[in-house]
Amino acid sequence: MTDFAAQTTVEARGHTAETFRCHKPPRTEFYIYFAVIFLATLPLSCLTWGLSAVRQMRVPAKGPIARAWSQARIITPMIFSA
Repeated sequence: MTDFAAQTTVEARGHTAETFRCHKPPRTEFYIYFAVIFLATLPLSCLTWGLSAVRQMRVPAKGPIARAWSQARIITPMIFSA
């Protein structure tokens, strides 16, 4: 059974649903993690880009910097949401 006496809802703590929907601008810590992850993925993306170019005998549409940037954009928020 559910205990309705314990008020654990968001509104009970003084927050409304609107306060959780607004997005905060990224902090300095986010940018530092992003830079570290970007620099870590850059050599690997250069390697995969080069291997892909050799195997397909044409230059891939997405360059190594764009690949590393997109990987950093995916990985960094995962760290902060954990």
